[in-house]
Amino acid sequence: MQGGRLMRIGEVARLSGVSVRMLRHYDRLGLVVPSSRTSAGYREYDDGDVRRLFHVESLRTLGMALSDITRVLDEPSFAPTELVDELIEATRQRLAREQRLLDRLRRVRASEPAAWPDVFPVIALLRGLDSDDASRRHRVALESGGRIGPDALAEALLAETDPNVAGALRWALEWALGPALRRSGGVPAALDEALTASDVDIRRRAAEAVAAVGATDRLVPALDDPDRAVRAVSALAVGESGDARAVPALLAMVVEGDRDVEAADVLGALARRRLPAERICTELVALLDTPGVPQEQAREQGQEAVRVRIVHALAELPGEAPDTALRRLARDPARRVAVTATAVLRVRGAGGP
Repeated sequence: MQGGRLMRIGEVARLSGVSVRMLRHYDRLGLVVPSSRTSAGYREYDDGDVRRLFHVESLRTLGMALSDITRVLDEPSFAPTELVDELIEATRQRLAREQRLLDRLRRVRASEPAAWPDVFPVIALLRGLDSDDASRRHRVALESGGRIGPDALAEALLAETDPNVAGALRWALEWALGPALRRSGGVPAALDEALTASDVDIRRRAAEAVAAVGATDRLVPALDDPDRAVRAVSALAVGESGDARAVPALLAMVVEGDRDVEAADVLGALARRRLPAERICTELVALLDTPGVPQEQAREQGQEAVRVRIVHALAELPGEAPDTALRRLARDPARRVAVTATAVLRVRGAGGP
């Protein structure tokens, strides 16, 4: 630099932004050693020393340890790819630790502590929810007793993979929200956001949680979710609340055999509470001719299974219209369909075909 003149340590520190203390540390490690010293013992750096210092600082910005930097600079044949891969993995692990810390801080904040003594029990509970032992997480969820706020419970629930622990967390969340908040449809924002997450497992857990707390209006958009499990949970919850918007999804569940018994029960309840049974019956009968069975290689058998499920769904509906449809099915060419429809008609007291 500047015509190759030598510079003292203070000037190098000022120009490079590296502290004098750190420059001395680099010297002791043999990482950046000044080329000469004055008669009084002061360090003097030449252009090559300063270039090496800049290389050190550049590698430090990648998170590289000083021992690795020494190898990189002193061994020209040292391959960078392996070390960079190690740095990537170390950085990924560090970010994961930081994300866990951030999640825990948010959960503590969500508990709205008034003083530090309120924080410590929450931290203990959150540590329990983060345990690798599912039985401990289950116990902590059941023992939370309102000391963990709904937002913190929702975040824990969305991250939970064990079905038993998830069930306990849903119970705790329902308890923490309370009847008044559930009636008003209030749910933690994390659940609302998770209903549209790209990760299907998170969407499933969110749908189950929202259904458990009874905020069924939030589940109406999920009736068209691409995942069958999300659609099923949403349709059953929305239908049980008396909302007719669930009917198309419930009919599809009957056809597909996806929790079809539950779907038929909910359709029957809707028909008894608010919807004309004739409307649901008409839609079910329409499905008899276009069941849309996906397994082409077993089409005939599959269609018969669909028709049997439709018979069971019609059995849940009140009124004359279902009886008329069942009489038709009692004459169905498929013996299993005909026998099932005839048995249902006898139970309903509607006579034979």
